[in-house]
Amino acid sequence: MKIALVHDYLKEYGGAEKVLEALHEIWPAAPIYTIFSRLDQNPLLAEKFKDAKIIQSWFGRLPLADKLMSPLRFLIPLIWGSLNFRNYDLVISSASWAIAKGFARGKTKEICYCHTPPRYLYGYETSRDWQRHWYGRLYALVVNHFMRLYDFKQAQKVTWFIANSREVQARIKKFYRCESIVIHPPVDADKLKVQSSKGKVKDYYLTGGRLEKSKNFDLVIKACNQLKAPLKIYGAGTQADYLRSIAGSSIEFLGVVDDKQRQKLMAECRAFIVAATDEDFGITPVEAMGAGRPVIAFRGGGYLETVVEGKTGEFFSESTVESLAAKLKNFDPSKYNKRDCLSQAAKFSQERFVAEIKKFVRNKL
Repeated sequence: MKIALVHDYLKEYGGAEKVLEALHEIWPAAPIYTIFSRLDQNPLLAEKFKDAKIIQSWFGRLPLADKLMSPLRFLIPLIWGSLNFRNYDLVISSASWAIAKGFARGKTKEICYCHTPPRYLYGYETSRDWQRHWYGRLYALVVNHFMRLYDFKQAQKVTWFIANSREVQARIKKFYRCESIVIHPPVDADKLKVQSSKGKVKDYYLTGGRLEKSKNFDLVIKACNQLKAPLKIYGAGTQADYLRSIAGSSIEFLGVVDDKQRQKLMAECRAFIVAATDEDFGITPVEAMGAGRPVIAFRGGGYLETVVEGKTGEFFSESTVESLAAKLKNFDPSKYNKRDCLSQAAKFSQERFVAEIKKFVRNKL
């Protein structure tokens, strides 16, 4: 069976790219089609996909493709339309922002692993703040209307949908009127478990990932500022400079860290904090539990599917500094059992993901 993988674009290494990495490990000979690839700008991403055959679109050959993609999103139909998948038996698409779906034609079937319908099209908070100006809002009003029509049309061409969470499953039903099954993303729980056995808990909270507006890192910083609570933040993103500017003396920025460093940080923290209000799934809380540590999360989105309240973590109910600060002030890490956290994280293991994906493909083809 001839298989192709499709992914929005390759620039950062986050949850969607971890799914793509797992798919690539299952089908290493399958080429990866993408709008643009910037592996040369991200050593971690380059290492993960060093053996992959990556085919980028004509748009990806433009010098500033990664920066032009957002304002020129109206070109997405032309970009995907320029790629030909007719010689493949199966296309497995990994879709979110750039509408990487709708490639089934004739004998070619498609499985779309949907991380979320594009957040910018359906009123969810995004990482960019470009709509703060009136002309940005006007542009979005016009362009996004046509992009929503295109997104819906492409969704109807998908043979089978897989959602990464029940939260996203509900969005697929609401916006596309399509059915889907849920297969949660993979987490390398075994590596984290090794770190958890070595880690001695220290006096700091941890948060991190892509430092973008939608993740509400500013709320976490302000709550820790208020309590003068030690907080370590790893990662990079468009909000990095702003977040540094509001951080007090108890906040430490670590920049980009490798897998081993991140695992050690997680294994030794008091708790891992996540504050996005409508997270699609959220891999980092599962990674923290895989390192044996509890999670403090906003009560909403995908966190409700991963964190077990009172057993592997706690929720704060309002997206305010006061609500999170109150939770941190009363938080007692000694209440949480490492084994409970490890057991919960194991439900989202890499082996489980691979087995479920393979079974789905076998049953459908």
